[in-house]
Amino acid sequence: MKRDVYGGLVSTMFVLLFFAVCFAGCTSQAPATPAAAPTAPPFVANQQGVAIIKNASDAPAVTTAVPAAGGAAGAAQELVIATTTSLYDTKLLDMLQPMFESKYNVKLKITSQGTGKAIELAKKGDADILLVHSPSQELAFIKDGFGINRRSFASNSFIIVGPANDPAGIKGMTPEAAFTTLYLKGMNKTAKVAFVSRGDGSGTHSAEKNIWAKAPYNYTTQIQKSGDWYIEAGKGMGETLQMADEKGAYTLTDEGTYLAYKKDLALVPVISEGASLLNIYSVMTVYNDKQPIEKIQMSNNFVNFLIDPATQAEIGKFGVDKYGKALFIPMSVTVPDAPAGNVGDHTSPATDVKPPAIAATAAAAATAAAK
Repeated sequence: MKRDVYGGLVSTMFVLLFFAVCFAGCTSQAPATPAAAPTAPPFVANQQGVAIIKNASDAPAVTTAVPAAGGAAGAAQELVIATTTSLYDTKLLDMLQPMFESKYNVKLKITSQGTGKAIELAKKGDADILLVHSPSQELAFIKDGFGINRRSFASNSFIIVGPANDPAGIKGMTPEAAFTTLYLKGMNKTAKVAFVSRGDGSGTHSAEKNIWAKAPYNYTTQIQKSGDWYIEAGKGMGETLQMADEKGAYTLTDEGTYLAYKKDLALVPVISEGASLLNIYSVMTVYNDKQPIEKIQMSNNFVNFLIDPATQAEIGKFGVDKYGKALFIPMSVTVPDAPAGNVGDHTSPATDVKPPAIAATAAAAATAAAK
């Protein structure tokens, strides 16, 4: 009898112990695995040649301010940069992107197209930063209240390239005299004389139209659609160079993109000097009344990043190892002589969060309300 009672007690204790272990196993949690640090997604190009960030949707935007540098862990803020094809084709942005992303808790999504299209994208509010090379269009963009903190950060030159045998005989001429000769010989159907234009409203296309105006010709009525000699590509700079090469034609290009494509081209520089060939690159923060202040502040960080001495030094070295010369001249090295307004401020920190006119109106309203 005593043995039976003893056995029952022992059995009961084992059962209770078993349930206690099971309960502990069900309620305990394994230590959380630390989240992997965000990595800069690769540059890719879509079928239209637009540079985009692969899997950019993996970087949700945040609505809280991000520290200026060495930001706290968390979801990376995302900025969209609308830029010109030459900065993409030369791979300058490939170099700059990880530098900025590693300094700030942010991801950059970059779309590359002609300056005109980049500006339209920014005006629609579909970009946070504008990075282009058409001073007249940039100044109008700022004047109309779409942008703030325009800063010029680099320059290079446009060049006229063409077949090595120079069928139009323009070598050594001024850009304006060369364009006049191309027009006259093209209209006269001179053999193997043709010109391929970007024809896309880009900064390069704007520079081309400026040369025609100085020649002087009316671009719309005298040049555009004037004959088979004048071909409008409607493409980026790299593709336009390839088209001109295939056709044995002349074209206007920024020197940086030409050097990046040079090894695959038979075209050679024919004219590389002239005041109208100056090419200035500027950056600005996009503004609209729906833009979160955090986006504006981070966009200002990017503007300041480009004019920072350390970044300027990197821009000044870019391309030297591969092409024997820098593709861009930073403003810290040379500030080109240009008409008023063409070269923007290149030293003052970007601090505005609203266009000056809007900020002044708001300040006046606040003062009046306080009285």
